[in-house]
Amino acid sequence: MSAHHPIAIIGGGLGGLTAARVLHTAGIEATVFELEPSARARTQGGMLDIHEESGQKALHAAGLYDAFRKIIHEGGQAMRLVGPDGTVHIAEEDDGEGDRPEVDRGDLRDLFLDSLTDGTIRWGGKVTGARVLGDGRHEVSFADGSTVTTDLLIGADGAWSRIRPLVSAARPAYTGISFVEADLLDADVRHPRSAAVIGGGFFICLGDERGFLGHKETDGSLHVYTALKVDESWVDGIDFDDTAAAKAAVLAHFEGWDEGLRGLLGDADGTLTPRRIHALPVGHRWERVPGVTLLGDAAHLMSPFAGEGANLAMLDGAELGQAVAAHPGDIEAALTAYEAALFPRSEASAAESAGSLDTMFGADGLEKMAAFFTTGPAGV
Repeated sequence: MSAHHPIAIIGGGLGGLTAARVLHTAGIEATVFELEPSARARTQGGMLDIHEESGQKALHAAGLYDAFRKIIHEGGQAMRLVGPDGTVHIAEEDDGEGDRPEVDRGDLRDLFLDSLTDGTIRWGGKVTGARVLGDGRHEVSFADGSTVTTDLLIGADGAWSRIRPLVSAARPAYTGISFVEADLLDADVRHPRSAAVIGGGFFICLGDERGFLGHKETDGSLHVYTALKVDESWVDGIDFDDTAAAKAAVLAHFEGWDEGLRGLLGDADGTLTPRRIHALPVGHRWERVPGVTLLGDAAHLMSPFAGEGANLAMLDGAELGQAVAAHPGDIEAALTAYEAALFPRSEASAAESAGSLDTMFGADGLEKMAAFFTTGPAGV
């Protein structure tokens, strides 16, 4: 017999956790099903800049804004734009006055996890499918053979959502850009050249339709994304189990670039991680389906080049939780109100992200980004 949960949130990322937290503060029970076996199963990685109009708004709704201010990365809003020869074109310091403070993704996730009551999250819940039961109710199946039923099913399960097919036939498509991710540990001591190249915050290097993106992390490491405009099958032709050979294959695309830039990958510690960048169609939406909705990447996966993904996921979660609280006993009214705001907001951000990808990895990406940071969007 299936266990019943009035509200089931599939996915324990930032969006799903925000929804659970906002519902909790309103006294509404929700259960989060997360495929990872525990909170410490893997490192979360990466820095996030939390936007005033979205991520910070969600933190206020969750009652966690003051706690968030205690974990921000001081100095993390610094930014540096560099060309292939190592010339710095734009350098902005973090004066503490910016409205997009940086935070470690893992620290932010812990903030939400610690705010939820024991038992809210069911770890190791790998979803294999979901089906309609009627009257707005759904059944969710898990890899261990168990099932649960729910009155409100929330798909917060990311790019390859198992819940999305209930409302939409859309699937993410390859954007033409692939990342190869790398880490340089204890950078100030072990990799001083790379630490000097990246600086204290966000780093962008562009040229020839490719580039390096990076961050100085709160633990003193550097996290670097090598970005290439390549065919979708490109990563399949590289043996990433052979790190030396993989580095050589990737760096072959950066012949003639400054050696300090090449060292961001060549000197990296540990294995490299390839990642194809996918996106849902700009303007993705669906007809109202009783008892189910989506948030975050499940609803509007986009490229990361406008920095909107995590921020929108958190805002989605907050607004969905608020809508449910504002319409007690009327799930359909809550979901109608939530989606009415979700669709135009996510379409605008997805269009911005797609436009930023085209700008950054176009033939004159460096020049256009320098103009953007100097004069704003009109200069691009």
